[in-house]
Amino acid sequence: MNQAQIIMHYTTAPSPDDIQVLAQDILDTLPEDILEYCEDLAVVIEDIADEALEDELDLDDPFELLALYRSGREISPGVMSKVANDDDVIILFRRPLLDVWCETGEQLAKVLREAIITELGRHFDFSDEEIETMTSEHYQGML
Repeated sequence: MNQAQIIMHYTTAPSPDDIQVLAQDILDTLPEDILEYCEDLAVVIEDIADEALEDELDLDDPFELLALYRSGREISPGVMSKVANDDDVIILFRRPLLDVWCETGEQLAKVLREAIITELGRHFDFSDEEIETMTSEHYQGML
C-alpha cells in the first residue's frame, strides 16, 4: 500500500498504521545523501515520548519531539558498542506530528518527510542548509 491509497478523514486522526505506511513510502524516496545511512532502518510509531525519554532528552514538553533516531549500536544515550545489537530505528511520535499537521495545514506526508529528514540529518551531522535543501527541493520532486 502506498500513500496514494490512504484516504484521510478529517473527523478521524490517521492511525499508527496509516503513519507507518506513509513513513515507509517516504523512506523509499529519501534524498540519496541521507539514503546511504538508512539501510535496514526500522520505523516505529509511538503516540508520544514517555517520561523516561523526556528525562533522558531533558524535554520540557513531549510534544516538542516529532522523531528520534536510535542507532542499533547505542547501548545507552551517547554510548556506542563496536557491534550492532539491534536495528537502527527512527521513532515517529504520532500525536506531536498530528499537531504540526493540524497547525500548519500542510500535507501529512510533507510533515512526516520533513521530520524524518530533519532527524536523520541532525543525527548524521548535515548542516541546517543541507537539511533545508533536502526537505524542500526533494519534496517538490515528489509532487
